[in-house]
Amino acid sequence: MSDRPMISIENVSRYYGVYKALDDVSLQIGEGEFFSLLGPSGCGKTTLLRSIAGFDVPTSGEIRIDGVASTLLPANRRPTNMVFQNYAIFPHLDVGENVAYGLKRLRLDAAEERRRVADALDQVRLTGLDRRKANELSGGQRQRVALARALVMRPKVLLLDEPLSALDKKLREQMQVELRSLQQAVGITFILVTHDQYEALALSDRIAVMFGGCIAQVATPKEIYQHPRTRKVADFLGGMNFLRARLLADRKGDVSVDAAKFGTVNLAKPVGFTTSDGHVTVGIRPERLRLLWDDEKAPHELTGRVENRAYFGEVTHLTIGVDGLEQPLSMVETNDYGADDLPVGAEIRLAYDPDAFVLLADDEMGLRAR
Repeated sequence: MSDRPMISIENVSRYYGVYKALDDVSLQIGEGEFFSLLGPSGCGKTTLLRSIAGFDVPTSGEIRIDGVASTLLPANRRPTNMVFQNYAIFPHLDVGENVAYGLKRLRLDAAEERRRVADALDQVRLTGLDRRKANELSGGQRQRVALARALVMRPKVLLLDEPLSALDKKLREQMQVELRSLQQAVGITFILVTHDQYEALALSDRIAVMFGGCIAQVATPKEIYQHPRTRKVADFLGGMNFLRARLLADRKGDVSVDAAKFGTVNLAKPVGFTTSDGHVTVGIRPERLRLLWDDEKAPHELTGRVENRAYFGEVTHLTIGVDGLEQPLSMVETNDYGADDLPVGAEIRLAYDPDAFVLLADDEMGLRAR
């Protein structure tokens, strides 16, 4: 991945009548980066992708692709290609003809066209299937054909509009690995639209989380999961236990808070963070809580009781009631030592690390990633 920006989006807004699908979005995506636009339905991620592709024109703002002003450039003149959610495979054409479809306008000689089709099929591991009919393909093969048809045009940017959503869980996970390997092999910029947070975490170099037409945070998968900026981002990316804490000290780069049963906790402070009533929201991920067994001791622990449990094979999800906390805690425990056998109502002890807490800005503060 290069530090040179391949996509520059500057103050882009898109209105449909009075509805604002994109609200002053600014973003840079690097050359060779696997970048994901993540968010719930209606957050603006597909509108942003379509604006990059040239299928939608922003109401205001500017989009540059590889340094070229592209806001008003037609889609067929942009160095981009898109893989759609339904793949858009032509049923009356075989695999080779589907992949070669976009090459026709380039007026290549027959030998060059065959070579490029063969190279594209080899990239997606479909060598030898060029004469197979579209209706004879599995879901995973159809997805690969759509990828090959996009890659054969040698775009600088490949745009992916939820390309794995129609696949079953096992095939989807397999294709995630293949998609990431393919991006690293071809070395071009991939931009993925998805509502699946685990898919974004598994595939991306960086992720932009979107709500209501705005970008709430841009960061690496590890940063955005471990240090979400707002409660809304934290809640969307996996489970999170939220606690209302009392502010004890507000310093230049960090704060001290009274986190109720968890005691005094020191936390890094997000840029632009403020509080008006002396209270803040802190969070801790369920997997950062740990059951203590028998006489096991920990520097930081508290007691509770099992209110609910759900068995997921290798792990059990537990809901723990703790006296003095407004809401029960969620935690995830591996089943090595018998978490799956804990009965509802069992008294337990939990260990926690104060460093696992994160300070969360309230969403109404309007903090935005730039």
